[in-house]
Amino acid sequence: MAAARERNESRQTSNSYNIPLTAIPRLSCTSPEANQLIKNSKPVILTDTNLVASALHWDLNYLASNIGDGKFTVYKSSSHKFKYYSDKKCQTVREFIPPMQQEEMSFQDFVNLLKQSKGEKKIYLQQALNDSVGPNIVTDFIKFNWKWVTDQQKTNKWGPLTSNLLLVGMEGNITPVHYDEQENFFAQIYGEKRFLLFHPDQYENLYPYPVYHPHDRQSQVELDSPDFDRFPNARNLQGYEGVVKPGDVLYIPMYWWHQVESLQNGGETISVNFWYMAGTPEKVTHPLTAQQKVAMTRNIEKMILQALSDPEEVPPFMRMLVVGRYT
Repeated sequence: MAAARERNESRQTSNSYNIPLTAIPRLSCTSPEANQLIKNSKPVILTDTNLVASALHWDLNYLASNIGDGKFTVYKSSSHKFKYYSDKKCQTVREFIPPMQQEEMSFQDFVNLLKQSKGEKKIYLQQALNDSVGPNIVTDFIKFNWKWVTDQQKTNKWGPLTSNLLLVGMEGNITPVHYDEQENFFAQIYGEKRFLLFHPDQYENLYPYPVYHPHDRQSQVELDSPDFDRFPNARNLQGYEGVVKPGDVLYIPMYWWHQVESLQNGGETISVNFWYMAGTPEKVTHPLTAQQKVAMTRNIEKMILQALSDPEEVPPFMRMLVVGRYT
């Protein structure tokens, strides 16, 4: 066990990015170490939860035949990167150009488009699983290992489950670095995905967009071609790396930055995530955690934006507040 842990924690450098990376631990869900990592809000790949064992037969053909005739949200991009943005915030940044297009279509139409694209235009499906799906999908969904995941929710005093997202991507698709404001169990069903994770204390090295920007919660740093003139702290970036395979479940703690890549394995990737609201802490203790500082930063930005009412007034106000006084 000690030797395996030492291998997991060994520092390595990715072939694609010049960033020091540490392997995310791969552990059994029965391991006390795994449960301690989750309790401490640290990532871990769990190999034997059986969380989505009832869905491991899902492939494109099975889903197309059984998921129903509802409409699904499909994103299209001329690039292999899918950098999400908020429709509501597009008007706050006049020069903003959405990096991808969004369309509603049937799952069969998505499959047809996937086969026709031949890699020329990347597409990605993201849709909440709900009661509109077909009965066979519902049966598989009911058979998920709800006991294990609900026990984790209760043990760690998280809030309610908010959604289960079905994610279907093409090989080579990348969701660039971002963080979420919920706890996440990411379950892999088909194909493999590579994750790069960064602790919330890497906030200064990842230069998030302002909260009013459509790319809120996204990093401005392109990991494959960082602009060190604009973002010099990116040189100090360090993180974690892991690959999730069918049946694996990755715990992504709230406020942990992550980039997701569908690996070049000759096919598509299919995943389902389990998002939970944060629990209410019993009391605030000091020093504050990096997660708490990120949340506080967001709240301060939102308060200033609300008071000023104009996003263009926020940058000069923030500079006036800091430059020469705290620099």
